[in-house]
Amino acid sequence: MAVRRLLIANRGEIALRIVRACRELGVETVAVYSDPDATAPHVRAADFAVRVGPAPAAESYLRIPVILDAAASTGADAVHPGYGFLSERAAFARACEAAGLIFVGPPPAAIDAMGSKIGARRLMEAAGVPVVPGRTPTDQGDPGIAAAANEIGFPVLIKASAGGGGKGMRVAREAGALAEAIPSARREAQAAFGDGTLYVERLVERPRPVEIQVFADAHGHAVHLFERDCSVQRRHQKVIEESPSTALTPALRARMGEAAVAAARACGYVNAGTIEFLLEGQGDAARFYFLEMNTRLQVEHPVTELVTGTDLVRAQLHVAAGGDLPWTQAQLTQRGHAIECRVYAEDPAAGFLPQAGPLLLYREPSGPGIRVDSGVEEGAEVPVQYDPMLAKLTVAADTRDGAIARAIAALRSFPVLGVRTNIPFLIAVLAHPAFAAGAIDTGFIDAHLTDLLRVPEPSPAVRAAAAFARTAGRPSSPLAPPAADAWADLRGWGR
Repeated sequence: MAVRRLLIANRGEIALRIVRACRELGVETVAVYSDPDATAPHVRAADFAVRVGPAPAAESYLRIPVILDAAASTGADAVHPGYGFLSERAAFARACEAAGLIFVGPPPAAIDAMGSKIGARRLMEAAGVPVVPGRTPTDQGDPGIAAAANEIGFPVLIKASAGGGGKGMRVAREAGALAEAIPSARREAQAAFGDGTLYVERLVERPRPVEIQVFADAHGHAVHLFERDCSVQRRHQKVIEESPSTALTPALRARMGEAAVAAARACGYVNAGTIEFLLEGQGDAARFYFLEMNTRLQVEHPVTELVTGTDLVRAQLHVAAGGDLPWTQAQLTQRGHAIECRVYAEDPAAGFLPQAGPLLLYREPSGPGIRVDSGVEEGAEVPVQYDPMLAKLTVAADTRDGAIARAIAALRSFPVLGVRTNIPFLIAVLAHPAFAAGAIDTGFIDAHLTDLLRVPEPSPAVRAAAAFARTAGRPSSPLAPPAADAWADLRGWGR
């Protein structure tokens, strides 16, 4: 059954990304929007648009009955959840199916199976996929969790079964720390997920998170599309992703790919998904452990698209409509190197505090090997209610050094005024000698934070731009020409 009209249950850049894929396929699109998004680019880009509520996501984008009503009122025959919001809720996938809609994502049973960290660990162990040594105690009282930690040996990680994003997670480096760590993790898990169930793992010190993109269809075919290295993180949130990983040898890459496909098959997976591993050590002898499965399209999927030459959203729609996978494993190869930088409205010097306000100036870079996925535009407001990511800048080049240089040049040609952004911070990460050497792990930002936040003296070009802007900003006479635009007129800026 071909998809004729697709409702996109999301907003921002991912909604626009899906709209673009649908245009190529001749599929009509339906956008949904909250009040502050009424004039957003994704709303204007879609063929139809339906208001779903006020600003709070709980009263708009997360209301399943309202989303389904929007699909019914516009005659949509399929729903793409994007990422975030309802994308990993089995109840939403089931509700779509019950309403006769094609859900562009995995079966509800697969979402359920991988949604519980404890259940997923058991499933992976049964499938022969390596997991971090740990315990899932049936005694969920403090003594039961403590006994599991003592059995494993310290340091340990106390984790929430329904967790994600670092919530409900505590490190205990010795037995005395458990008295505070266990109840603290439980309280946070209960508050964040409504489920205080905990389990215990051996702490892998400064690992490299390396994820494998998988794809499966309903006809028994499953493949992997290689890895993305997500080691550069702050507070468990990814900042920069790249592929290939500098830590993987060909043999290790093959082993991880096979394990990821086995994981997908074990839960009856269909459509696009990602298996996240923790990598410990280097070379062929490095060990990797299953961390979790993201049962949706990933934010960083452009990295995979650029190194494999695929269109994952197009493939999602094809498979959701009952089609075979568009590739075999033998047809998939990696070419060159890709790096994605997440551009946020935030202030790194203030603890990465999210920013909100008008985008007085916003100009995206362009050029060979440069891709920008964004959902904002100049003159728009960055709202306080949603994730402050403005854009994903993804670059590709023949080599990693070439990709780093291209990303730095593109970021220097990405002026944003009105809100603080992390663009200077991203440039500092990419230009850091340790990043260039591939010496990265989850402790990279904390270890080099002072260097990464250091503000360089402005270059002569920047001083000239500031002087030009001050001059151009003075009041002009009624007959004077329009005020000059420093970013359009100045030569040599961004070098």
